[in-house]
Amino acid sequence: MFLTLAEAKRELAKMVAGRNPNGSMTLEQWHEKYWPAIESSVRPATARGYGVAWRLRVKPSLGRHRLQDITSPMIESAMVAWSGGASAKNDALAVLSRLLDGARRSRFIDYNPAREVKRPSMRESVSPISRALTLDQVRTLLELVPEGAYRSYVAALVYTGMRAGEATALRVGDVDFERGIIRVSRSLSPGQRGELIEQSPKSHKSREVPLIDALRPYAEQAARGKQPSDLLFSGPDGGRLTNHNARRGVDWEELRKAIGRPDLRVHDLRHTFATILFDAGASAPDVQATLGHSSLQVTERYSRAREGVALRAGAALDQMLGAADDAATEMAPGKTPSRVNGPRMAQAHRRPSR
Repeated sequence: MFLTLAEAKRELAKMVAGRNPNGSMTLEQWHEKYWPAIESSVRPATARGYGVAWRLRVKPSLGRHRLQDITSPMIESAMVAWSGGASAKNDALAVLSRLLDGARRSRFIDYNPAREVKRPSMRESVSPISRALTLDQVRTLLELVPEGAYRSYVAALVYTGMRAGEATALRVGDVDFERGIIRVSRSLSPGQRGELIEQSPKSHKSREVPLIDALRPYAEQAARGKQPSDLLFSGPDGGRLTNHNARRGVDWEELRKAIGRPDLRVHDLRHTFATILFDAGASAPDVQATLGHSSLQVTERYSRAREGVALRAGAALDQMLGAADDAATEMAPGKTPSRVNGPRMAQAHRRPSR
């Protein structure tokens, strides 16, 4: 029944005790003990998201339950009542799964029921292509942003596809003006207490993005008079830029109304760059490498290649079915086929010579 003597002894101890005494610990009690281990193993921004997910979703619905009583159906029922979209619910399920994984490794429970629960789909209901700006909207956007530090920063987002944290962490030495290349190797993100923490990009890999002609004047202006170790994009007073103070500095709400996009997000500038790259003829692998996507499947969501698939498929079928109809008409009684097996039919009616 068991592969090792140790496993057999553990099972026997459970049978004798009737249950694992640590399994009667509530999820909230276990969270208090195990949270430091989770917090130290993830990025600060991730830990902040997990903390919110625990307080708002997991703790109210499951915190009072004993570890050994938590089941997959119980988790699924709790998820129905959780507020927020797919991303918020996935954060809650992730922190719950980490807690239960720790309890399993500590032998408090036999398995992690959260791993049996299907994660909510993160696929956006709205295509990222539809969230991208047109080239005319890009030009209008940059004209409306006040000239100076903020305009250079917004131009960098829309013309490189960098994430906001990657652009704010960029240093002058990361830009190779001779080769026309920008090296993206770090990112700035807020920590648990709102402080900015420098870390690797989301993909944990460095990459290169092009310094196109449209961005070059902004980058040269931002680098003027600075040392290679200085931040390329800084605030008007020389301080660090963040997504929050940049939005405030450009009056983001008014800017969105002016270009007719009241739902525009800063992240949509990344969608814009990806779409422009595909429209310009870049291959999917090149777009993936430039954006730093983890998979080609994510990248291909920005391609317009599938937008006309129905028309192309319909045209191909019409052509094939039309050709079949023409062939059937020529084979109808009373008509001499002129194309289908023409030479062979003619030979069949010829009298043999003697």
